[in-house]
This record gives sequence, structure tokens and C-alpha cells, in this order.
Amino acid sequence: MNRDSSSGPGRRTVAKAALLGTAAVLAGPAAVARADRPLVLRLPAPTGPHPVGLRTFALTDPSRTDPWKPEPGEPAFGARRVMISVLYPARTVRGFPRAPQLTPAEAGVFTGLAPLVHPGLPAAGVDWGATLTHGHVGAPPLPGRRPVLLYSPGGGDSRTLGTTLAEDLASHGHVVVLVDHPGDASQVELPDRMRVTVLRGEPDAETFRTMVDTRVADLRLVLDRLGSLPLAPVMDRHRTGIYGHSAGGTAAVSALAGDDRIVAGANLEGYLDLDPVEGLARPLIHFRTDGFAGASRLTASWEGVPGRRVRLTGAGHWVFGDHAFLVPRLRAAGLVTAVTRDALIGPARPAAAVSSVRRELRSFFARHLS
Repeated sequence: MNRDSSSGPGRRTVAKAALLGTAAVLAGPAAVARADRPLVLRLPAPTGPHPVGLRTFALTDPSRTDPWKPEPGEPAFGARRVMISVLYPARTVRGFPRAPQLTPAEAGVFTGLAPLVHPGLPAAGVDWGATLTHGHVGAPPLPGRRPVLLYSPGGGDSRTLGTTLAEDLASHGHVVVLVDHPGDASQVELPDRMRVTVLRGEPDAETFRTMVDTRVADLRLVLDRLGSLPLAPVMDRHRTGIYGHSAGGTAAVSALAGDDRIVAGANLEGYLDLDPVEGLARPLIHFRTDGFAGASRLTASWEGVPGRRVRLTGAGHWVFGDHAFLVPRLRAAGLVTAVTRDALIGPARPAAAVSSVRRELRSFFARHLS
């Protein structure tokens, strides 16, 4: 995606090259067979009346040191930095190009990381850099002040894998801020370097605690800086909501409970047993699937937490993001197995689950951010 910065990405490290090599070994024969004709994946268009504009920004928090350790040979990370993409209703998109879901550098890294972050995804046979979003880079915003939504993605995912839901919300009149969490996300292209995930499988308790605390601090940084962004005139920061998936849902509810600037929140299948939130008085909605492997912990962690519950049937944990659209096309092309599809997004067609999430979120935020 376009960066509001003149700096280009740094060279990939030896560690990244090792990851790419490992992932290539994991690629199945179907993926290798299609390497000469890589699949181009497409995302569905948003359903609202407005076209969508997009701008991307780098933010630095000089008060925090990045909590994650660099790979051997990499320079220290220094002050905490995050990337955000802002999607908004546009006045016109004519003459403004559609942004790719991943920049060329991000796509190259994700090609190798995909089967490590989500086992079963192919490490070859897909042109991840060819997928276009429906966000038009630099398009002028539609006049007026609009409610703001912050999004924190699932653990291991980059912000761009939440594009489709964010575009849909923006097309219906919201300003949506996708927040990346470097070190946790699969890859994040900062203005001067590429960050790759430290996660290898499910995080232990200490790592998960660090993830959530860091995400909450990142979200507060974004809230602090919204008023200084070039798009501030179209943001009504008195009508700010938040939603997040998995670890992002955990962080979203924690941020909602601890920051008066957030009016309402949505939890997309995130555990709520890290911090006490039983007395939370702000509007909250919870989504869960019937295919989530952590269902027992999830159920226990939601006890005593207020908010409406929405259950998605025939769905898996990663149906809340763009995987809902990408994985079925990978399956149709023979690049993932039925087992992988079911593990990621569930055995049912994802259209019903996606439609339910879109409809419920639009209704919830319209009611509480009006």
C-alpha cells in the first residue's frame, strides 16, 4: 500500500531468507506445479453507496521502546513504530489507483511466511502482490465528519488481511483505521525496514501478555495522533469505536475498558481472561464461531462480560478476515486442502458468516456512534 513517506524498505535480513527457504520446503506439489502460472486472488467489492479512499501513515511513539527482540544480525528496533491505513468514504475515485493488498516487498515476504503463520497455506503458486483492494490511494474524502473505527487484527496477521470488512464499513460512511502491530504481524513494511513476526505457533502466556499490552499501547498511540493526521477534518473523534479479531479482540476490549475516548467495541472471537472487564459499562458485541479450537477457554473468559453474543455456524476462527474470500479460491485452485480450508474458515460457505458480521457490525456501530 502507498506510504506517506519518501523512504524505501531496507534490505531483507538473513533471517528472512531462512524463513523463505523453510517455507519453500513446506510447499506442496500442487503449489510447485503452479509456480509458473501463479494464481491472482480477488477481493469482493464493498456493499455501501460510497467509493473508498485510502492513505497510509507511519507513527512513532518516542516514549516506548519496541518490546520485541530483533533477529541476530538485525539492528535494534528502538522507539516503537506502527503502520496504519485509513479508509474513508471518498468524494471521487476517478484518476486515483486502487491500492494493492500487499506492497511488492510485503508480498515477497508473505509468500514465505504464509505457511508458517497459517499452516496449510501455499508457499508458491500465488501472486500475493497482485491482489487489489477497493481502496483508491489518495482519493479526496467525502465532506463531512464521520465516526471513526479502529481495527486490531488477529495474532500473526497484518492489518491488510482485514481489508474487506474495513472497506465495507468505510463504504457505509465510517472512517476505518487499520492498525499493524510490528513483531506480532506476519510482516510490516516500515519506511526504512521490514519487520517479520516473532510468532511460531500459538504464543505462550508471557508472549500473549506482551502482545496484548503492546497492542493496547499501539491503539492508544493511534488515538493520540488521529487529530494530527491530514484526514482529521473528516473524523469525528467523539464518535470512536473499536473492533478486533482474536488477539486484536482481546486488545480492543481492553482498550475500550481503559480509554474513555472509545465509545463502543466489538470482539471478534478474542479471549477476555487477561484483564478484568466484568464492570464494563460501554456498548460491546461479541462474535464467535462454532469451529474455534479454543471454545472452552473463550466461553469461560466471556463469563460476566456484558454484551450481545453472535454465533456463526459452520465457520472457523479466521473467517472474520480476508481469509474468508482467499482460502476458498485457493481451495478451488488445488493450492490448499479441504482440511486446511475447514481449519481456517470452516466447512460451510463463508458468505453467510461474512454477511452476518458485516450486517451486525454496521447496525451496532450505527446505533452507538450516531
